[in-house]
Amino acid sequence: MSHPKKYVNAKEVLPPHLVKEIQKYVQGKHLYIPCTERKTWGSATGSREELRERNRDIVRRYRSGMNMEQLAKMFHLSVERIESIVYSSEI
Repeated sequence: MSHPKKYVNAKEVLPPHLVKEIQKYVQGKHLYIPCTERKTWGSATGSREELRERNRDIVRRYRSGMNMEQLAKMFHLSVERIESIVYSSEI
């Protein structure tokens, strides 16, 4: 899943004196301005929670009797990854 970049024209959000100052350094190029607080991976898209729920499901199914090969095939993961999820689980 890709997310389109959202570019904003500096003239739309910055005062004219600041635009002129920035133009001394960068003209006609895209400029990335980072957020003051960085979000953790997956928090903005929900990916982190989706993976957590998937891993809980894997552990539940393993504890209910499915073997690791079945889980690997079902979730399109390697057996080694399933082992890692099951053995590191604190669920």
